[in-house]
Amino acid sequence: MITVAAALAAVVLGFAVVLLVRLVRTRRSLRRAGLPTGPRWVFWGAVLYFVLPTDLLPDPVYLDDIAVLLLALRTLRGSVGRANGHESSL
Repeated sequence: MITVAAALAAVVLGFAVVLLVRLVRTRRSLRRAGLPTGPRWVFWGAVLYFVLPTDLLPDPVYLDDIAVLLLALRTLRGSVGRANGHESSL
């Protein structure tokens, strides 16, 4: 049972790391293209929330980290839609 829980925690952590990498790459791509990236605090807040040890849920459960990263990614992508005059859908 402990092995299954550890494996599940590792998979969820891997998913969270993939989202963090996507967030960084999206912001970098938007900046290179000269498009707005939304408020800076959204990006840096999500990165800090992922890295810092204080969370809403204990760290073996990365669901809150995933939610914060997904919201930040959606905000970055939404800022592009607003800059182009239409709302971006995810």
